[in-house]
Amino acid sequence: MDTTNYDVIIIGTGAGGGTMARALAPTGKRILILERGEFLPREKQNWDSHAVNRLGRYKAQETWLDRRGREFHPSLHYWVGGNTKFYGAALIRMRPEDFGELLHHGGVSPAWPIDHAELEPFYVAAEHMYKVHGRRGSDPTEGRSSADYAYPAVSHEPAILELCAAMHKHGHHPFPMPIGIDLNEANGQDSTCIRCNTCDGYPCLVDGKSDAHVIGIKHALEFPNVTLLTGALVKRLETHPSGTSVRKVVVERAGKREEYRADIVVLAAGAINSAALLLRSADEKHPHGLGNSSGVVGRHYMAHNNTGLLCITSRLNPTSFQKTMGLNDYYLAASDSDRPLGHISMLGKMDGTTMKTGAGPLVPTCLLNAMARRSFDFWLTSEDLPDPANRVELSADGRIQLSYVPNNLEAHVRLVRKLKELVDQLLPFGLKLDKRIPLAGTAHQCGTLRFGDDPASSVLDRNCRAHDLDNLYVADSSFFVSSSAVNPALTIIANALRVAKEVERQLVA
Repeated sequence: MDTTNYDVIIIGTGAGGGTMARALAPTGKRILILERGEFLPREKQNWDSHAVNRLGRYKAQETWLDRRGREFHPSLHYWVGGNTKFYGAALIRMRPEDFGELLHHGGVSPAWPIDHAELEPFYVAAEHMYKVHGRRGSDPTEGRSSADYAYPAVSHEPAILELCAAMHKHGHHPFPMPIGIDLNEANGQDSTCIRCNTCDGYPCLVDGKSDAHVIGIKHALEFPNVTLLTGALVKRLETHPSGTSVRKVVVERAGKREEYRADIVVLAAGAINSAALLLRSADEKHPHGLGNSSGVVGRHYMAHNNTGLLCITSRLNPTSFQKTMGLNDYYLAASDSDRPLGHISMLGKMDGTTMKTGAGPLVPTCLLNAMARRSFDFWLTSEDLPDPANRVELSADGRIQLSYVPNNLEAHVRLVRKLKELVDQLLPFGLKLDKRIPLAGTAHQCGTLRFGDDPASSVLDRNCRAHDLDNLYVADSSFFVSSSAVNPALTIIANALRVAKEVERQLVA
């Protein structure tokens, strides 16, 4: 059997690639999955905050350059399952309004070439596949759904339940955060998830989190027509002499060059690395990078305006699994703003060791542990707008250079102020500590290979196939036109299922 020729090659095993692999596996077509990382080891350190957060045991070791050429260490994880091995499994839909043009404090968020209704059935399929727990109708902004969640909302622990009750009393609408976990609260003996405090930002030692490895790759590998190669770093894509399709995927594995071919290539390496790969693959027919006749490959990088807010109060918060509440009362507008502000949810529960990463070196861990026991931990997200100057480039020596200047900051400042005012009403007097996520926080990366109907202003068509290359599809967050103000993971998954349908049609055509 030829081990270099396949029907489909999928590059990357994260939310897009892992989902695509599972969706295409039952077709019987020969599928090769290329992953630069290995399987993440299952070990006690998976749940150790010192190893994960202080030492960065599982983070990628490479460094990138910022717009001024200064080095920084991005928060990336190269493992089977990609960054989903470490995400908080908050799987929430974009709002229907996010697909249209929206006026923000910092400018205009452009419309997508598809609307919510077109993606909606794939949202349902994604929620069911990734075991999302939630409750329809609890969030006034969520939009229409054609089906209920397949799993009930995750219950609040007492301190969070009291917080939600206080919010309701003050006229707010907290809702159960949609979370992808393998949890059975009615019968704990039949539950993989144990509701621990090491979910958000940690790999799951018991496979109770719905990451792209557990949900996508594991199921895909049950099919004999699917092959996974780990430690396979894709160096470049080479085109046919005509320049109209990808002929060859060039891989470095164990220090050696390998070449693979397929009728269809699906790129899902993440918005930054996918753009960098196309730029690295420049050739005579594509001198500025593959798929880049528009000149927008790598441009319009977005990653959200994100802030972590810790409210240290006089009451204890013994919550273990804290990420059960969301609040979208300010998502589209507020009493003093007719423009969107953003999304609020809970973070995974903080501990003193994790807090130490943002504290001064002289602050004792015992003090931070005492603060953590009294802390309510929030995550705030506002939309950043697509700016062509915010972009992925390659330096002279071929390294990734990420140029990014935050925008739409007024909306985010207002959102942080709103939450601070709210917690002042709801929680006993305390200290509020907030920190913006810096450039290295790339977890919500998107937008570098935007899709659209006009080849002059987009890289991909509405089916996420490259305008310039008839057999190259993209299944990660690169395709986003705007970033919305919610975690991109569910939209990546849903779109991967949508694109998989198109790829399957091409395979049988």
